[in-house]
Parts: sequence; C-alpha cells; structure tokens
Amino acid sequence: MFQESGRSMIEMLGVLAIMGVITVGAIGMISTAMRTQKLTTVNDQVVQMVTMVRNLHAEYDDFSNMNGTTIFGAIAMSNQNPYGGTYELSVDQSNPRQFVVKINGLGQSECDALMAKAWTDSIGYQLSDGKQGGATGSCKGANGTNYVQIVYGE
Repeated sequence: MFQESGRSMIEMLGVLAIMGVITVGAIGMISTAMRTQKLTTVNDQVVQMVTMVRNLHAEYDDFSNMNGTTIFGAIAMSNQNPYGGTYELSVDQSNPRQFVVKINGLGQSECDALMAKAWTDSIGYQLSDGKQGGATGSCKGANGTNYVQIVYGE
C-alpha cells in the first residue's frame, strides 16, 4: 500500500562513482596547468633577468664587473624560483663578454623540460643554428638537486 519514493543505495553509489571519476580528471588537469604555469614563470623571469642585466651593463664592453650577489637588488627581483630553488647570475670565467643564468633546485621532470626548451637568445642556441636548446646542466640527481644553466652574451 505504501509507495516509497527516494533513491536506492545502488543509485547513490553510481552517482558517487561518477563524481569520483570527474574529480580525478579535474585533479590531473589542475596539476598539468600548475606545472605549465611554473615553467612559464621561469621562462618569463629568465627573460626579465637577461634584459635587465644587459640594460645595466650596456655601457661596458663585458660583464666582468657584474656582482651576482647584488644584481638581484639592482634589478628589483628575487633570486627565488617557483620550484623552491634559486637563480644565480655569474660571469662566464672563460669569456667576460658572457654571463650565466643558473636555475637551481629542480626536480628531474622540470630540469628535463627546461633543458629541452629553446632558449633562443642564448649562446648555445645561436651557435647550433637553432638545433639545440641552448641550456646545459644536470638532471640525473634527486628532486631538488638538479640545475640548468644558460649562457648569454657575445
């Protein structure tokens, strides 16, 4: 005589399973977006550093007077990168007309991605006629210990 209306346990489990699948897909997309954003931020920061160093040293023939420890204050930028490591700026000892941007504290996948990127304004990229990315470094260490360095100048 009584007609029950409502949802059965099986229907509720079905809805929860669908929600779980959607959530897992969303988490994957968010993770990929965050990874891409960090790589974009590193690229933008390196371009900004290179531009500012070149502007500060435009009146000199070389970068030998560049002080890597105080240059970040001069360009009003932090030396911290999005991966929890640091940026370093130094003069190439073999050629004072070149300077090196080093990105420290990378995981293996981030290091590999930055090594494969085409740093179009770098010495390595230009010397290879665009066949190599222009970065060197070490990507075989534990996460947080890897680094990439890019040489700029003439």
